Amino acid sequence: MFTVGFVQFCPLRYQVEQNIAKLQTLLHGVQADLLVLPELANSGYLYAAPEDLAPYAEKGDGSGPFLSALRMLAAQMGGVIVAGFAEKSEKGLYNSAAAVGGEGVIQGYRKTHLFASEKDLFLPGDSGFQVFTHEGVRVGMMVCFDWFFPESARTLALRGAQVIAHPANLVLPYCQQAMVTRSLENAVFSVTANRYGVEDLPGKTLCFTGGSQLLDTKGNRLLQAPTEGDCVALHEIDPAAADDKVVAGRNHLFRDRRPAMYE
Repeated sequence: MFTVGFVQFCPLRYQVEQNIAKLQTLLHGVQADLLVLPELANSGYLYAAPEDLAPYAEKGDGSGPFLSALRMLAAQMGGVIVAGFAEKSEKGLYNSAAAVGGEGVIQGYRKTHLFASEKDLFLPGDSGFQVFTHEGVRVGMMVCFDWFFPESARTLALRGAQVIAHPANLVLPYCQQAMVTRSLENAVFSVTANRYGVEDLPGKTLCFTGGSQLLDTKGNRLLQAPTEGDCVALHEIDPAAADDKVVAGRNHLFRDRRPAMYE
């Protein structure tokens, strides 16, 4: 069996050190194989311009304070932490996620589908959808609004993902229910780690919806957090269930696809 879960909390804007301290408190004594944190867990979400966010972003190589702290937490936990973070590069900023183990960053992902005003802060992701393996389990990453595009989860599933780690900062009310379909249509487990709370700028207020969840390959909710409040939740799964793509005895989710008809 494989222990997976999520951390729901409220990242504070401009307060990377406080966000790290919060996670250190929440994860004290937690043991898990895979734990998923929200999108932009290091920096908070709402910034007016890239130059406002840049001081709180860090490189994706694990050398910055946030990913370094996650490496220590992952080592103590005995597993891998997938977290969203603001990534800086020579080209600009990316809305990214990193899979971090006790030895450092295992794999990075840059958000493919930017949402609304994120287009004013970040470059479109250029990493593509990739899968990494931990303890023999295949894990793929996508970030928040990627859920709106079925190709995101489908690409990860076609590349072998058994579990989809999905850091999010959700403000629309649809994702938690839509991910039921994403898990069902791909026969994968999915972990959506959302945040809660409110952020505002002049003329703009965002309310985040909480409700982090773990779904099985049939779209059943194994875990769900409340809409408000910190929550660390864990559940054991059998990742091999995601290798069964047969439906109704005679259909196969992937072999029955007809890509020539989709063009």
